[in-house]
Amino acid sequence: MASFNKVILIGNMVADPELKTTPSGVNVCSFRIAVGRRFVKAGEAQQTDFIDIVAWRTQAEFVAKYFNKGKSILVCGSIQSRNWEDKEGKKRITVEVIADEISFVGPKNPSEGGAAMDSNSVSSSSYSTSYESAPKFEEISSDDDLPF
Repeated sequence: MASFNKVILIGNMVADPELKTTPSGVNVCSFRIAVGRRFVKAGEAQQTDFIDIVAWRTQAEFVAKYFNKGKSILVCGSIQSRNWEDKEGKKRITVEVIADEISFVGPKNPSEGGAAMDSNSVSSSSYSTSYESAPKFEEISSDDDLPF
């Protein structure tokens, strides 16, 4: 049976990320993001989901270095569940996203220098058209002159 597990989320950091190192020396960063739901019922406030994210190795270092509480973040990854036992011996299940890709979203911080730019900004020069170099078309006066 075929299966597919891919998640793409854009949200805001709920708290500063926690960078830890495993006993074998691998960096891991756990954090939570708030993601607003797309649809809002009439008369109700927008619902928000809080999603736990885990990033490993260089992704973990990247998050710890460049992200903090309130900052927008894009996360691509997969959903994973794990079973564990709490201090009282009760079995628990945690569902989290294991990050494969992490990226900035939204405007740059003005104190970092450079112009503010969001993910939808595109350089207008990359889409400029020179009308002088555009091909010239012959105007046909009526449909009767069409060769087909």
